[in-house]
Amino acid sequence: MKLVTAIIKPHMLDEVRDALSRLGVAGMTTTEVKGFGRQKGHTEIYRGAEYSVDFVPKIKLEIVVADDRAEAIVDAVKTSGRTGQIGDGKIFVSDMQQVVRIRTGESGPDAL
Repeated sequence: MKLVTAIIKPHMLDEVRDALSRLGVAGMTTTEVKGFGRQKGHTEIYRGAEYSVDFVPKIKLEIVVADDRAEAIVDAVKTSGRTGQIGDGKIFVSDMQQVVRIRTGESGPDAL
């Protein structure tokens, strides 16, 4: 099993979720996060005053899938989450050692 973690722009969440739903993704976890990459934040003007935003708001998606589906999930997030502008985000894929469904005690791919 693989854990696909994606950091995307907040306004792209609906498009990414729809793309994953079309692939049959049954569930995911989303978290509102803040961070920065190469752009190191940005400046904004509020009520005439300019101020620096050091941490940019993002959405973190976490999806656990079978090994053979990971590449399709990555491609769907990459395609649907892309705006072509700086700060589109990153996708990380890592091995998932074990998954356990708390309600039934099922483990492994059956718990997905």
